[in-house]
Amino acid sequence: MDINFLLDGIREGIAAMTWLEAIAAFLGIASVFYSMKEHIWVYPTGIVSTLIYVWICFEYKLYADMGINAYYFSMSIFGWYAWTHPTENESILPTTWLSSKGWVTSLLLFAGSYLVLSTVLSNFTDSDVPYWDSFTTSSAFVGMWLMAKKKVENWYFWLLTDFVSIPLYFYKGLILTSFQYVVFTVLAILGLLAWIKSAKAL
Repeated sequence: MDINFLLDGIREGIAAMTWLEAIAAFLGIASVFYSMKEHIWVYPTGIVSTLIYVWICFEYKLYADMGINAYYFSMSIFGWYAWTHPTENESILPTTWLSSKGWVTSLLLFAGSYLVLSTVLSNFTDSDVPYWDSFTTSSAFVGMWLMAKKKVENWYFWLLTDFVSIPLYFYKGLILTSFQYVVFTVLAILGLLAWIKSAKAL
């Protein structure tokens, strides 16, 4: 990719950026940072960010991403409760690994949600990126579910989401959000390493 094209795109994106997108991007990064640290503030910051992105995705016809942000909102409430209400024998919800059964369930959720979303978006909406939108939404769907359960593998699905979201949002003209996913990628790598260390310490 031509570096001048990239820089021009960033400048145009920043010029076109709304204050609402800026707030959503900032809080989104803050949420991932808190997740990396296993800090409960991952949820309040994430709740506000996702609510804003529901509106932004609707305006840009990213319907699957709009739906996943609504899902993030509901799962953030669930995760907030789960993280602060561990079992009687635990002071905090521990960071653990997926079992073989958990992996099968996660992959089936990913594949099933992708098939449903891509079919709906390609046949019943005016989305111009139905398959990419469905892919990022499906991987994020599983990532959020695993994060609420404090499974190390949630970071694998977030990395998958980030890698595809960077060019997707750039293509849609949401340059700041595209850059946000670059930051997300770095934080997800750090988060994965931190959660592996936390799980091994048990």
